[in-house]
Amino acid sequence: MSNAITPTSMTEAAKQAYQAGNYEKAASNYAAAATAYQAQGNEVMAAEMSNNQSVALLQAGQAQAAFAAVEGTDKVFEKAGETLKMALAIGNQAAALEGMKKLKEAETRYKICAELLKDLGEDEQRARVMQSISSLQLRSGRQLEAIASMQAGMEGMKRPNLRQRILKKLLGLPGKLLNR
Repeated sequence: MSNAITPTSMTEAAKQAYQAGNYEKAASNYAAAATAYQAQGNEVMAAEMSNNQSVALLQAGQAQAAFAAVEGTDKVFEKAGETLKMALAIGNQAAALEGMKKLKEAETRYKICAELLKDLGEDEQRARVMQSISSLQLRSGRQLEAIASMQAGMEGMKRPNLRQRILKKLLGLPGKLLNR
């Protein structure tokens, strides 16, 4: 067995660094893996590694670099017909924009992501994205929109856990009170 450095070994090293909380090293390894996959002509895996790099950079507090890493990867996934990965890339872009305090742009991309996830039937992931949208709306003083966004995120969940069921009931209270 060879000890050659491969995109796969770089990816594994990145995962280990990420799990150890060494986000900068993880980002560096993901970037190296992306470059290696790109050199092999595997654009989809290169984009996947760039998305992972973005997440690691965001964890390291480097929102601008996180956005630079993920920018354009959604187009690669779209071209490859990987709609779920495209949605997640757009969500990663939104998270980086949020980290850069570009809240309107972040909300717009989160909404695109949420719509794609809804179309794919990815209710759990959509609920997390809708929670991010709701948080942005709360931060900008739009409480009613925040409640509506949270409700929209919860509506498609097939098997909500206890916390989610309680939240769903609480979110339904204002509507019930207004309808009486």
